[in-house]
Amino acid sequence: MALTGRWRKEAGARLAGSRPVDSSKVQAPGIVRLPGGGFRLFYTAVGPERPFPECQGSIFSALSADGLTFRPEPGFRIRPDPALPYLSRRALAPSVTPAGLGWRMYFEARGPAGMPTGIASAVSADLLRWELEPGLRIESPGGVGAPRYLPLPEGGGRMYFFDSEYGPGGPAGGERLSQSVVSASTSDGLNFTREPGYRMRDRQGDYDAVGITAAEVIPPESEGDDWTMIFSAWQDVPAGTVVPAHPSHDLAAPARGETVDFAAASIATDLAGYRSRIFAAYSTDGLSWGPSRCIVEGEGYGAAGLDAVHAEDMTLAALGGGRYRMYYAACDCAGNFRIASAVMDGP
Repeated sequence: MALTGRWRKEAGARLAGSRPVDSSKVQAPGIVRLPGGGFRLFYTAVGPERPFPECQGSIFSALSADGLTFRPEPGFRIRPDPALPYLSRRALAPSVTPAGLGWRMYFEARGPAGMPTGIASAVSADLLRWELEPGLRIESPGGVGAPRYLPLPEGGGRMYFFDSEYGPGGPAGGERLSQSVVSASTSDGLNFTREPGYRMRDRQGDYDAVGITAAEVIPPESEGDDWTMIFSAWQDVPAGTVVPAHPSHDLAAPARGETVDFAAASIATDLAGYRSRIFAAYSTDGLSWGPSRCIVEGEGYGAAGLDAVHAEDMTLAALGGGRYRMYYAACDCAGNFRIASAVMDGP
């Protein structure tokens, strides 16, 4: 069954920063339905209290019995490690799947500005204590991220993720030419083979002139049904807008000897005139996708609502009976990032 129904936003936030470790910015959720009932929401956040000064975000979790009210759990699930260059700044966008007798988490790993982002992984027996697996599962010259893992009925799985392409200079100074959705397949969850082509190209309209940030795919429930891709994309700033450098791309900051408040600087960039929305597209095979339609968006700058400016980086939970709940990162006009939700009640 393709997810063609209307999405209805639910009132209030599912999660907001509430502690010194996560109070500055909450985003990039990943939901897991627990075998014994209830849900665990993994998310990326940063606050004034950090494991080390250069840390730009870690992965945390929150627990819920009903999928609506979440209680943050103590401690970090994944945090950056200064000893690992590719994971020395930020861990974000978790995607969790069963693996053997436990679980595996895929996530975007970031190092210093100019280093391409990669997709790393960790394993856990209880969803609380995670052991990092060595190296990167997927990497590319321009950087990859926002992994969404899909187990396949025939075994193994497919990873959907963004891949950035840069002009001369690469991520260390080149112009980003595109950020589109691609995929890779695996038989063991550790070794991935990139599949030819693109799953969804960016810059197909004004709404995605900056690139696609995340894409999650729902396979058909029965033969003859379509696959559904839910993805988020950024609209560019108005012509002539001066956008402050995002701290994860500001190569000159260390040379200037500046101590940057990562959350404040990144939010300033987010509010410089960009907007993000969430879209749906459909496919007969999970590889080639048709035109998209907008399914979740805010009212824009100057308007009310948790997601007035940004609605992005969604994760989906099947509720049964053809119903789904979407959790997504939402930013209002004041720059507050929280996790919001919307429900699709049926086809």
